[in-house]
Amino acid sequence: MKAKAIADATTLPSLALSVRQPWAWAIIHAGKDVENRNWRERSLLRQRDRIAIHAAKSMTRGEYWWAVEFMKKIGIEYRHSTHLDRGGIIGSVEIVDIVTESESPWFEGPFGLVLRDPRPCLFIPARGALGFFRWK
Repeated sequence: MKAKAIADATTLPSLALSVRQPWAWAIIHAGKDVENRNWRERSLLRQRDRIAIHAAKSMTRGEYWWAVEFMKKIGIEYRHSTHLDRGGIIGSVEIVDIVTESESPWFEGPFGLVLRDPRPCLFIPARGALGFFRWK
C-alpha cells in the first residue's frame, strides 16, 4: 500500500506522533498499517483522526538493523539509514482503530494503532515529543 498524494504543509494536522526511523518511513511509504505502542495511559489511545508523522531525531544502529531484519522477513525493501529524514514531519496518516491483536505482520502489541491512507509531505523540521503532541 503505497502513499498517495504529497500533503501540503498547510493541510497537515497539528497533532503529531513521533516514530523512530525506519518505522516512520515504513508508515508513510511501505504499508506499515499498525504502529505498536505499550502505553499504559489509555486516554492516549482514544485518538481517532488524521495525525502528522514525526520522524524522531534519534535512531540507534541496533534499532535500525533490527527493523531492517524485520522488514526483510515480511518482504519490504527498506531505505538505507543515510536516506531517512529525522527530526521532523514526513507525512500524515489516519488512525482508524486501536487493537490488542491483529493479523497484520506489523503488529507486535500490546496495543496497535491501526493506520490507513498515508500521505507523504516534503520534510518539515520540527521538535518531537513523547506521545501525541502539537507540532505547529
